[in-house]
Amino acid sequence: METTPQTIRLPTGPLAFLQSWFMTLLGLFFVLTAVKWGALLFVVNQYETIIVTRFGKAIRTESTPGLKAKLPFFDVLHRFDNRILAWEGPPTECPTKDKLYLIVDSFARWRISDPLLYFNRLNDERSALSRLDDILISETRTAVASHDLVEIIRVTKGRQPLRDPEMEKSGTILPSNIPDIALGRGEIEKQITERAREKIADFGIELLDGRFKRSKYNPAVAQRIVERMSSERHQIAAKFRSEGRGEAANIAGTKESDVASIISSANRNALKIEGEADAEAARIYTAVFGTPEAQDLYLFLRSLEVAKASFEKGTTAVISTNSDLGRVLKSIGPAILPPKPAEP
Repeated sequence: METTPQTIRLPTGPLAFLQSWFMTLLGLFFVLTAVKWGALLFVVNQYETIIVTRFGKAIRTESTPGLKAKLPFFDVLHRFDNRILAWEGPPTECPTKDKLYLIVDSFARWRISDPLLYFNRLNDERSALSRLDDILISETRTAVASHDLVEIIRVTKGRQPLRDPEMEKSGTILPSNIPDIALGRGEIEKQITERAREKIADFGIELLDGRFKRSKYNPAVAQRIVERMSSERHQIAAKFRSEGRGEAANIAGTKESDVASIISSANRNALKIEGEADAEAARIYTAVFGTPEAQDLYLFLRSLEVAKASFEKGTTAVISTNSDLGRVLKSIGPAILPPKPAEP
């Protein structure tokens, strides 16, 4: 089955002209309505305060959340945050009372307490942060310069170091005392906050709190501290070496004394033993040669020793037969001479 295509005919003539103008006017009406309501109304959020100015002059302050009205094209809105805002200070080099240089990095928390005064004095947050920089950094420098380093670093009063008597006795750890503090870092932070709060209140700002985020030594000072710590370690090492050399000398002296004592005792014992041996030998000789037979034997042996020492090979001597030596030779002659041959 075939279908016959249908054509839609658009109105022509005066009717088409009227429809085009109607749509144009309707669109223009919606645009003007949107612009009208956008220029007349604005929204106040829960976390902000809005100051409405006309020709640069503040006419009212809106802090209640909701939909508010304003005069189009003449009223200007200035929005200010009611929440707690942060201030992060730049690292600042400060000299302490004891002539040491610290790099102090601090922070603070603040909020707008009087939006109208804040607007009239500072106008925006950038100016407020610049003013906070000037006041807080100045107070921080003054506070750090009025106290010693230990006051800036320490928090607890009356702190005592942990001690190990054995290690201190051996010299591994030198005995030390922690200097006490009068205020401490917390009190100094409170002083800075109070002084800065009084000055910053004239700008419609309430300073809630200020703290030291970090404090560290200047690199040049840190190098000197490292050198001082190294010097202390070298002093401890030199002390150990000195004590070691003294102990070595003491041991060497004790050794020499002990060696001399041992040698002296050994010599004394040796002499004692020799004396006892000589006494024993004398006793034995006395017991052996005390009889007449022993004495005669001794004389005989001594005569032989004298004869042996006196008469060498080829020696000629005239000896009386009545002398002791002559009688000895005469008595031993038959024993050593060859026997005479028998007669036929």
